[in-house]
Amino acid sequence: MGVLLEEDRGAIRVLTLNRPQCRNALNTELLRRLEEGFATAESDDGVDVIVLTGADPAFCGGVDLRELEERGCPPEMGAPLAGVTKPVIGAVNGPAITGGLELALMCDLLIASELAVFGDTHGRLGLLPGWGQIARLPNAVGNRRATELLLTSRTCDAAEALEFGLVNAVVPHPDTLRKALAVAAAIGESDQPAVRAILAQLREGASDQMAAVLARERERAELWQGQGFDTDLVSRKRDSLR
Repeated sequence: MGVLLEEDRGAIRVLTLNRPQCRNALNTELLRRLEEGFATAESDDGVDVIVLTGADPAFCGGVDLRELEERGCPPEMGAPLAGVTKPVIGAVNGPAITGGLELALMCDLLIASELAVFGDTHGRLGLLPGWGQIARLPNAVGNRRATELLLTSRTCDAAEALEFGLVNAVVPHPDTLRKALAVAAAIGESDQPAVRAILAQLREGASDQMAAVLARERERAELWQGQGFDTDLVSRKRDSLR
């Protein structure tokens, strides 16, 4: 099996991050396949809604730290959802950490397992976010909560994420994908051209200033990482962040 699984449930395309042995960590191969998977789902007229999840026990633990140490810089993640006009639902079945949280925040709706955990460890690793965390997290939970999460690297559980407004619902773990599929099916009952037109307006409204913020975040992250960072720090912190 590949690092990304693709399955159709009627008009719903389910994309599953499939590197469970390393908490579905994002390496170059998985990021490339993810971008291809979204593009394929977008171009398929038989697909109305996309559900993104991870192979248990995690949604996504972030960047593959071993590859990060070897490369000396994070892999590139442009915008895997770029050009996607269809609704994207994240079924967060476990930890969504750092790059995994950034990926979750790109989704339009989030259904969380009771076992889900959210957090960002860029600061602890001596890195700057470059995939949208600084732009999207305050939009989701407010500036003060985002500041706390980003500066302390602490995690919040599913119940707290629901309280913060980070997720739409929290369900028993076995029901995570089932609930996401039910929401997707409800969306599928609506007129799809109208759904995409409404979604486009929602995204535009949420991103009036987002493009500039995202560009600035990426530019500063590339500059920071380009100056070099302590790969030994990554090695020392890696096991503690599991």
